[in-house]
Amino acid sequence: MYSLKTKYKVSWRKHTLYFKKPSGTSRGILKKKDSYFIILEDEQNLSKKYIGECGLLKGLSIDTRPDYEDKLTEICNRIEYFLQKDHLKELYEFPSIQFGLEMLALELAAENPHILFPSSFTNGTAKQAINGLIWMGDASFMKQQIREKLDNGFNCIKMKIGAIDFDTELALLKSIRKEFNAKEIQLRVDANGAFLPDKALEKLKRLAELELHSIEQPIKAGQWEEMAALCADTPLDIALDEELIGVFSEEKKIACLSTIKPQYIILKPSLIGGIAGSETWIKTAEALDIDWWATSALESNLGLNAIAQWTYTKNSTLHQGLGTGQLYTNNFDSPLKVASGYISYKPNMTWNLQNLWKDE
Repeated sequence: MYSLKTKYKVSWRKHTLYFKKPSGTSRGILKKKDSYFIILEDEQNLSKKYIGECGLLKGLSIDTRPDYEDKLTEICNRIEYFLQKDHLKELYEFPSIQFGLEMLALELAAENPHILFPSSFTNGTAKQAINGLIWMGDASFMKQQIREKLDNGFNCIKMKIGAIDFDTELALLKSIRKEFNAKEIQLRVDANGAFLPDKALEKLKRLAELELHSIEQPIKAGQWEEMAALCADTPLDIALDEELIGVFSEEKKIACLSTIKPQYIILKPSLIGGIAGSETWIKTAEALDIDWWATSALESNLGLNAIAQWTYTKNSTLHQGLGTGQLYTNNFDSPLKVASGYISYKPNMTWNLQNLWKDE
């Protein structure tokens, strides 16, 4: 039986993160994003707090449901029970809460605050390559973002596509290729399931002419046979993203990947069962010679910190999707820093979590 070493006050708190600029996807414009935090306060020392982030993406997270806050209350009332790994599995319908509890357990076990996976990354001697994210918008807005990322030293650009005219999106990608070849700048695109199955292959062929690295989720999730046919015939590597959401059991994960046979999968722990769920996906993918990278699901810097530290320990050589900490007006100041296309951890810098305690 898991037992906390001292008495704690346990609660949850909702914190709404506000985007500096409205951010466009094929599912709509994002202006804000909710995260919930499970907080343990040491009753002997109330300044000592341990925090796990449960991040939701409405319209995408499978645990966006009316009883979410009731489940958080139940967990706070039975925290020792749910901190046990075997019991954590019972929360498979709430992957974001699984991630939050994993993070909380790591916080409790950590020797230094927020150092969850001690490594060369957390001691500041190593960094991780990341992609620069280009949000949807009109052509001028997207071109402006592209120029900012290139000027900031990114050599891997990920562009969300599928919401504006496809020819306009192609023209934006061509403008990058005119300036930088595939060895200088790696280009990824994310369709968020925007293409129709009978039109997708033709669009992939046109995109492939620009020597792109990959495309994420070209058609909507749940169409395994259609996606399998695309992955078999595609001239452009395909990465599964939304396809992994809601696939809970190891048997179903094996069935998904062995049927579709994608070139890559993308791991978002808050959406797919936390770190344990992500580890299962990695094991399944590697057995099938499928590569992967990790990305945040727009968590605050607290959740991003856990994902970035865990990702570093997996020794991936690909660019990760970990550059989202600068999106919000009311994020938490942290030692995570993005510069020249890399994310690093500056151990001499401190955390500032004051925004979490402010009333919404």
